[in-house]
Amino acid sequence: MSRPVTLFTGQWADLPFETVCKKAKSFGYDGLELACWGDHFEVDKATDAYCKAKRKLLDKYGLKVFSISNHLVGQAVSDRIDERHKAIVPGYVWGNGDPEGVRKRAAAEMIKTGEAALRLGVSIVNGFTGSPIWHLAYSFPPNLPKMIDDGFREFAKRWKPILDAYKEMGVRFALEVHPTEIAFDIASARKALAALKNHPAFGFNYDPSHFGYQGVDYVEFIYAFSDRIFHVHMKDAGWSDGPAEAGVFGGHTEFGTKGRYWDFRSPGRGNINFEEIIRALNRIGYDGPLSVEWEDSGMDREHGAMEACQFVRSVDFPASNIAFDSAFDK
Repeated sequence: MSRPVTLFTGQWADLPFETVCKKAKSFGYDGLELACWGDHFEVDKATDAYCKAKRKLLDKYGLKVFSISNHLVGQAVSDRIDERHKAIVPGYVWGNGDPEGVRKRAAAEMIKTGEAALRLGVSIVNGFTGSPIWHLAYSFPPNLPKMIDDGFREFAKRWKPILDAYKEMGVRFALEVHPTEIAFDIASARKALAALKNHPAFGFNYDPSHFGYQGVDYVEFIYAFSDRIFHVHMKDAGWSDGPAEAGVFGGHTEFGTKGRYWDFRSPGRGNINFEEIIRALNRIGYDGPLSVEWEDSGMDREHGAMEACQFVRSVDFPASNIAFDSAFDK
């Protein structure tokens, strides 16, 4: 059986939840990955009755839900807080903007997110972690090893209570490995796991679009963390064959700007080899949803979301349970 194809609602949060349900159904999706912003899934309102109403609306359109995602609040848990965060977290998390207060309130909100997930009937929370050391990604002036080690220790100190609560609940947190997070490639993902002493509630929301343009082996990531792939995003990125005006770091340009070395693309229209990703997911036994996080600045999103659903269905296939040449033994 093919995996369910879902649509992440984060890029559709400007639309009311029921409108997104209608559109997702018309596009051909099996379900939704609910973003914890807009009115799609509001953690502070997620009582039993609220979650029951969300389920009823999903059922009305024949849609399933396998996870919720709270990237925005998660980012604030271990980040260097500044005025940018005010625009992405709820007012009650921002408070007076004191950085340590924001981080503590964000951590409490992430625990509440896990509790809300259970009331909705799911056990995966996707998101970001933030990073106290992303500003040290490029080592000049030269980083002192202690600075990096201290950063990973701070990350672990802030996230371990959240993860302990998740373990107690039976919920797992899936970090979307991504530039600006504590883990942004294979090497840093290993360091993050080590800092957390391989906490059982911590794993990854696999998204190849954040690896390819960096030069990271996005297929090998699946094998390296085969027991930690809790959720999968199907998102593409395209990058140049040669020099560009704005390189890997983006040159402080907006997505979609002409002259960038790389940009996000609708699935199937970039450089990501989804065939090898599906084969790798089959080898590790991943049978969860393939969730389309649709981002392409150069394409109408409704056209893109429908096309993406069809593309993901076309590239997905079940693993074989026999060797192709076993018939010769008969």
